[in-house]
This record gives sequence, C-alpha cells and structure tokens, in this order.
Amino acid sequence: MNAPSKIPLEQLKRSRIGVLMGGLSSEREVSLRTGAAVAKALREGGYTVVELDVGKDVATRLTAEKIDVAFIALHGRYGEDGSIQGLLESLFIPYTGSGVLASAVGMEKVFTKQVFVAHGLPTPPSKAYATAAQALASPPDFPLPWVVKPSREGSSVGIHICKTKDAYAPAVEDAAKYAGLILVEQFIKGREVQGAVLDDEALGVIEIVPAREFYDYQAKYGAGSGTQYLFPAPIPPEAYEKVNQVCLAAHRALGCSGASRSDVILAPDGQVYLLELNTLPGMTATSLLPKIAQGRGISFLNLCERLLEGASLKS
Repeated sequence: MNAPSKIPLEQLKRSRIGVLMGGLSSEREVSLRTGAAVAKALREGGYTVVELDVGKDVATRLTAEKIDVAFIALHGRYGEDGSIQGLLESLFIPYTGSGVLASAVGMEKVFTKQVFVAHGLPTPPSKAYATAAQALASPPDFPLPWVVKPSREGSSVGIHICKTKDAYAPAVEDAAKYAGLILVEQFIKGREVQGAVLDDEALGVIEIVPAREFYDYQAKYGAGSGTQYLFPAPIPPEAYEKVNQVCLAAHRALGCSGASRSDVILAPDGQVYLLELNTLPGMTATSLLPKIAQGRGISFLNLCERLLEGASLKS
C-alpha cells in the first residue's frame, strides 16, 4: 500500500490547526481530555492551535476561525463515525485519521466484524440484533459467557459480561439504551492486548492488566483504577508478531489512515481474537496509543506531528 503524501511541518506551522474535541457523544469527557492534551502539545511545539468544542454550529465555526487543518480529537458518535469527516470533506479542510467509510465501518462493531470475517481475520462468534425483544426471544447458541455491547459506543460504554442466562436480560436492556444494533459475542478468556498501527506500519503491542474483571470504562479512565500497562507486551515472540500482523491486517481491511488501535484477546492456546478496531485512538494520559509510541521512542508531540502530517482529504 502506497503511503499518502505528507504535509510538510514547515507548512503546518504556518497553518491554523483546529483541534476538534468534546462533541455530543457519551464519550464527550474523554474527548475533552484528548483534545486538551493534543492542543497543549502542539502549542508547545510552536503551532497555532484553535480549540473547537464541537456542537451543531461546527461548520460555521470552522469557517469563521479560518481553520486550515483539522486534528480530530473526538470520540464516539458524530466524531468517529464518519459524520465530521464528511463535513470536513465538504468544506475542503484536510483532517487527521481515517476517511468517511473507514470511520463509519469502524464505529459500527457489527459491520467491523463482518469485514474481519470477510478477510479471514480471527474474531469471536457473535450475533447481532436490531432490538432488545429480538435478542431476548432468540439468544445466541454459542456457549456462555456472553459479552453484550451496543454496536456504536466506544470506551466500553454499555458493555456487560454475562456468566449466566439470568444476567442476559438486564444486559440487553441496558445495551438497547444506546444507538445502533445490539451485539452479543462469545466471551474469550485470555490476556487482553492491544496493537497499534501508525502510517500503515505495526507500531507494537501492549498488555493490559486491569484490577477489575475486564477493561471497562472505570478501568480505563478512573483515578487509581490499578490497571497496569506492560509494553512491550510480555508474551511469546511468535504471539507478539501474530498480534502485530492481525492488527495491521485489520487496519488495511477497513481502509484506515493515520493511526488505529485494535483490541485483541490472546487465548491460552496462542490463538488471537480481534474484538474491534478504534479509528480514533485516545490521546489522554492513560491512552494506549501514546504509551505504545513512547515505548518506541516517539514522544507525544512527535506522535501528534505525525498524525498532522498525514492530514488529508480522502474522498
């Protein structure tokens, strides 16, 4: 795959960089933290930064602020799902990250899994439902435990692990409160690892050791959560390379640009299972992409610059 042309840093330093943050999704608070970290780093690097808390007037504000390049620091609906990407395409403002189609598919977990399956990538068995009533009337036929999740939320919002059938109905009802389909997936016991891709190259694999049962919202963002991050992941070399290869293959299968981060389970038998792919990885103090980049000798500012250099129109 040919790498897209880069915007020279000298040109970017003469540009007005709009850091798009906040937004209207359930992940607003996380996005504000991502945006603040990015804006601070870029300012310290000598860039002209305009922080934009994205609302319904975002098109007017982008034009009024004369934004030359958009750094998308949004998470969740309207930011990660192709919506803001389509607007930026229409305004002819180059932006960081993936384009409209890759963003839309990556945000919809059901479609993401269909792409994984079509490309022969390993992913746990799953079943999708349009409504809670359908999910309750026809539960999955694969063994418990089951993971119930809303198909269009990130940051582990609305996710439940059901060890018994009694836990299934409350989990489904909760997942149904959020947008999109309801995805029920077979729970795979194993080590939680994540692989990052930057500029169409595998960046590395980090292991997450949550103090809680799984890497949920509290484990990700809660103060003093006790979660440990081990980079490089202390797994056998052949498994490390397999995770790298699978994450890069997922990035390419969805047609991603810039950076992506994939959630993977490494089973005791050495098999890897792709859970989902994040087209706009977080950039907070506890986020995994910056931790992996730092482990590879890439500073936070340099990471932001590499993402900025790759800003483009994709349509």
